[in-house]
Amino acid sequence: MVDSRKLLSGRRKYLWGSLILLFICVICAAFSMTGNDKFDISRREVLLRKIGDELLLQSGDRTSRVLPVEKISENEYRIRFENDLTFQTDSLVNTTGRLLAKDPLTRDYVVNVLNCGNASVAYGFAISGNKKDDIVACSGRKQPRACYMINIKFKPTGMNTAKKGYILGGLSFLAFVGFIFLRPVKSRRAVPGDQNNSMLTLGSVLFDAERRQLTINGDTVDLTGTETRILRILALSPNETIDRSRLQKEIWEDEGVIVGRSLDMFISKLRKKMEPDPDINIVVIRGKGYKLEVNS
Repeated sequence: MVDSRKLLSGRRKYLWGSLILLFICVICAAFSMTGNDKFDISRREVLLRKIGDELLLQSGDRTSRVLPVEKISENEYRIRFENDLTFQTDSLVNTTGRLLAKDPLTRDYVVNVLNCGNASVAYGFAISGNKKDDIVACSGRKQPRACYMINIKFKPTGMNTAKKGYILGGLSFLAFVGFIFLRPVKSRRAVPGDQNNSMLTLGSVLFDAERRQLTINGDTVDLTGTETRILRILALSPNETIDRSRLQKEIWEDEGVIVGRSLDMFISKLRKKMEPDPDINIVVIRGKGYKLEVNS
């Protein structure tokens, strides 16, 4: 009986050691990969500014500025200019291809030149890692001087997908092993009436941050990960104004890259999902930020 207990204790110690080692490896890999990705993304943003700079020089403008690069979505950026410019379509294609060839994350991308006034497409082309799939039109034409914005959308790379899969796979395996071997321990230590701290009550609305769900009038509404993070920040301080800059920093942390209208878009989606309950709403505090109003 004593030997059996010692054997069981030894197995538990071995299990705990293995779990801790696996957890450390996954975390280290995650931080290493995240650091590399952030560096490559920062380098890409410098290349995008360089594209804008060369277009201004080709337009004969050596004094005006390339405005801060705007991040439209995870893989889409916008280059803007202080003054109007003109450009040759061939030069834009060649300059973009030459500079983005230095980006290790870039293989396929689409470029659209937009008119500032109405965001209509003045010119566009698509480049693929397989040259025969390139789409380049209107060669040799000079575009009139005007206010332009350049949108560049990149196709997610297989490398990033593999990194995410590696991290998620490691965490999933860790969770599976812990569930199988530690479930009895957890059940014995469970405290009756213990509440999940991810559950928040907002008037008559139940917000489950862990499951990314709202329960309104008995109906369940699913939330995205970003919507959940935004609502959690607002819900932890109901009826209080949360600065727009704080939300942007805590949700995206772009380190200088402008998020643009992404926050407004997610706030609008959250409002629509909470419409069934008139006692809860996200209001805009002009010049400051947002407030989650909850009428008890």
